[in-house]
Amino acid sequence: MAYPLELGFQDASSPIMEELLHFHDHTLMIVFLISSLVLYIISLMLSTKLTHTSTMDAQEVETIWTILPAIILILIALPSLRILYMMDEINDPSLTVKTMGHQWYWSYEYTDYEDLIFDSYMTPTLDLNPGDLRLLEVDNRVILPMELPVRMLISSEDVLHSWAIPSLGLKTDAIPGRLNQATLTSTRPGLFYGQCSEICGSNHSFMPIVLELVPLKHFENWSSSML
Repeated sequence: MAYPLELGFQDASSPIMEELLHFHDHTLMIVFLISSLVLYIISLMLSTKLTHTSTMDAQEVETIWTILPAIILILIALPSLRILYMMDEINDPSLTVKTMGHQWYWSYEYTDYEDLIFDSYMTPTLDLNPGDLRLLEVDNRVILPMELPVRMLISSEDVLHSWAIPSLGLKTDAIPGRLNQATLTSTRPGLFYGQCSEICGSNHSFMPIVLELVPLKHFENWSSSML
């Protein structure tokens, strides 16, 4: 959950988000080193009148500043491709949940159960309990088991939406007529909040997402009570 004046990412709650945070730090360090080098060179050019005439037309220098950026791009691209394939890979999911976007609410269907379907609307401000989060609470939370791979099938019935949970590293577009999928695995129990991340109309800001990750035993008790 984000907090006021937060400058960084939310705490990672899934292996994918941990990898994304490491990749962000890796790339940011490269950007910081490049920026420091450029700033140092600019300061030297502004503070001295000395000119190295031997380097103005040198094949060695041109070779270095051609090969070095290519190496830097490779150092960024390789871990990026690795995480991309990790996010796209789904191995034997324990549970499949179909998510449909509507204007302006979400509907969920647990496809491994016969009649476990419900809609999830934002809780109006007047109905909030003390401690609830305005514009983020819903009437029906998505209950999922923790530490198990869950496949989310995401689509839409009207316009473009986007199903996003920042702390789990999830953001998948909901496109009418197309079924996208994402993998969800939580390393700890808790409540995880998200919102629609695609401008979808006048009530775009009122499509929150709330996942409640619980131990498997509690999930089985909940699912049996819902049927």
